[in-house]
Parts: sequence; C-alpha cells; structure tokens
Amino acid sequence: MKKVLVFIAIISFGVHAQERELVWSDEFNGDALDLTSWNFELGDGCPNLCGWGNNERQVYTKENHRLEDGKLIITAKKEGDRYTSTRITTQGKHEFQYGRMEARAKVAVGQGIWPAFWMLGSDIKEVGWPACGEIDILEYVGREEDMVYTTLHVPAGHGDSAFSKKTKFEDIEEGYHIYAAEWSPEQIEFFVDDQSVFVYNPEDKTKAVWPFDQPFYFIINLAIGGNFGGPDVDDSIFPQEYAIDYVRVYQLEP
Repeated sequence: MKKVLVFIAIISFGVHAQERELVWSDEFNGDALDLTSWNFELGDGCPNLCGWGNNERQVYTKENHRLEDGKLIITAKKEGDRYTSTRITTQGKHEFQYGRMEARAKVAVGQGIWPAFWMLGSDIKEVGWPACGEIDILEYVGREEDMVYTTLHVPAGHGDSAFSKKTKFEDIEEGYHIYAAEWSPEQIEFFVDDQSVFVYNPEDKTKAVWPFDQPFYFIINLAIGGNFGGPDVDDSIFPQEYAIDYVRVYQLEP
C-alpha cells in the first residue's frame, strides 16, 4: 500500500510540474491598440491578393476599431458603395510554437458577416500559402446561425478540401464565448467553451499534412462577403461589431 501511495504521489507531482503558464496576452485594457504587439493589414489585398484571396468585399482601415471597457471592438460598416472593417496581426512581433491559443469573443452577426480568430505560419513569405499552414481557431459565417467552424489548411488539404469541422452551438451569437486550440507536437485540438470539437493528429507528419512545427502568428479580422462569408451580403445589418475580450497564450512550464 505504501508503494502505491508513493507512486500516486510521483504521478501527481509530474502533472503539477506540467501546469500551463500564461506566456503572453493582450487584455485590451488600454486606450489604443498596442502597436508593439499588433500590425494593421490595410486595403483590399491588391495587387498581390485582391479580395484577400477569397473575393471578400471589405477594405481594411485603421479606423474601424476601438478599445472600450477592456475589449477590442472591430466594426464593419457600409460606407457609400464600399464596405470597411479592420484586420490586425502579430506577425514579426509575437509568434508562438505549441501551447493553448485562446480568445474570448462575441461574434458579429448577419448575412455576409465573417469574423475570425486564426493563425498563419511564420515562413509564409518564404514558402507561401498553404505550405506555411493555417490554424483557424474561430470562424463564424452569418448565413449559418449557431455554427462554429474550426479548420486547418495544409498542402495536402486546403480551401474547400481543408481539414475542417463545423459544430452546432445553440445561440452562439449571444454573449461571449471562449475559442481555443491546444497545439502540441502530436496534435491540434480545438475547443469552444472548453468543449472539444475537433482533433487533428495525422500519424505520418510530413510537410504535406503537418507544417505545424514552427512558430505561428495571430490574425483577428472581420471580413464581409467572399467565397466563404457570402456571396450575398445584407446591407441592412450594418454596422456590425466583433468584440474580443482578450487573447492569451499558455505553454507548459519548463
């Protein structure tokens, strides 16, 4: 019996020794976006990636966001004959390899709306997409109520053939929810409010299916229309707000 208790104690110690540590976060508590952490991506993607690769309709600006009550709020608008929104990234400033990537957010709603919280591989400038890999922790499209998309794009499966899961959550549009990906050298598991919704763990981790052995950076954006969010857009819904309470990264303590 004594040996059993000692064994249990050793296991317990090992578990606690592997507890997660918060290694980076943005709680959006300031008066303005922290530009030591975030970059703006501006315009319509032209000339290199017109429509941001998805025939999206919005033009990204620095003006379609604000910090309020400890939240980042991105506002999509119809202004004359154009749609405007905001897209930010941590590229070159905060990039992470493995851990729990988490955001608490309230989605924008309505036909044509497409809020997202996602990641791209840091080598995208060298190898391009999809070779760099893409981790979509949250995608919501307003034409599909109560649905959350979690997706991975890799060379062996991207675009319409990506490795993806659509999960139904009643009233996901109401209030704030936690969207997370737990990423290790073995697998990536997605969660919505701590409910596991999708696990990706290819056995043979070639570059074609597993470009996830390098740092990735965050992207937060609110797109309008496009191949996925549209094509139809209901102009009566604007303005629409996508609110992010925080972004946090947890990794195992050394």
